[in-house]
Amino acid sequence: MRFQVLDILPNIQNPVTGRLVSTAERYAQALASARRAEELGLDAVAIGERHAGPVLSSGVTVLLGAIAATTSRVRIQTGVSVLSILDPVRVAEDYATIDQLSRGRLELVIGKGNELRQLPLFGIEAGTQWDALAEKYELLRRLWREENVTWSGRFRPRLREATTLPRPYAGAPRVWHGSATTLASAALAARWGDPLFSANAIQPRNNYTVLIEHYREEYARHGHDPRYGYVAAGAGFLFLADATAQAREHFGPTYEKMVEFFNRPGNHTPGNEMVFHDIDHAIAEGPVLVGSPQQIIDKIMYFHAGFGHDLQAFSLPTMIPHEQQLEMLERLATEVIPVVRRAVPTTLWTDEDPYGGRPAFTGGQVADAAAVIDEAGRRTAVSR
Repeated sequence: MRFQVLDILPNIQNPVTGRLVSTAERYAQALASARRAEELGLDAVAIGERHAGPVLSSGVTVLLGAIAATTSRVRIQTGVSVLSILDPVRVAEDYATIDQLSRGRLELVIGKGNELRQLPLFGIEAGTQWDALAEKYELLRRLWREENVTWSGRFRPRLREATTLPRPYAGAPRVWHGSATTLASAALAARWGDPLFSANAIQPRNNYTVLIEHYREEYARHGHDPRYGYVAAGAGFLFLADATAQAREHFGPTYEKMVEFFNRPGNHTPGNEMVFHDIDHAIAEGPVLVGSPQQIIDKIMYFHAGFGHDLQAFSLPTMIPHEQQLEMLERLATEVIPVVRRAVPTTLWTDEDPYGGRPAFTGGQVADAAAVIDEAGRRTAVSR
């Protein structure tokens, strides 16, 4: 299994201690956590994108650019990029820039967005997000794979012989599809032969299993090679302690106050409230990684039994001091990740993965290689 640390940059006052860091410090922490994740051998870092609520990730491309410029190995992802509200031309330009800065380490994760309050800011009517996502993704694929693109659609002005610059570093980056509450994103990923990223954030395991099973059924129906139907899953916050009782004691009050805040009307999309109201229920059945190293290993394996996923994402408890966050990250890297990796092998980001050696496509005789994905979703590299 591979591991990703995700930061959506919530900037919430700790509901128990009242602690709140400044915006500048919050950005510095996000960048420092990404660098430390690389040093500790994690596989990927991700920054989410939100444009409403108490979060600071509206400028996600700026933050990812900073991470790209200050790391050298770790994969760089979004969590998610809300393509339904964005202009695909700008997405193609901005993320190709990050891809160039990182020398081919970018993998985009797209989604319709689960925050209804951001839709009016971008002129998107509620209920049209799924159609907008599907149309804009089709255009993004063309912009990254073709030059002189002529196109017309419903959600942006037409294009005539458009070529976006810069071009991606070594052909079109891989795109994952984030799926949180509906089958639509899972079906879109399956249609194109792309991997699926299950949010697995606030609902019971079975709710997400339905999405993943639908994805795999559709993936096979479209004729894609099942070896490349990779699945990722989120996990909520990490809080690691010597014993589960200790983790419950220290994190429980903060967790329960956060659930109370999130579930207030207006703070979440209707029908998408957190169902694990108390810390004991969350530890026993919820996606949070709270407890001793062995408890967290068992939790990841519990979800893997339901999902069969290849990539595990998690978030640091950003409402506590950053030094404590980094200590937990180090313990996860040394006490949990090696055990899970041995138990759950994956071909993701290996030589068996068509995208596994993507940065190596550049340099030497393949310096101008381009990625081409055919109708069946199989990826090859060809020289222009």
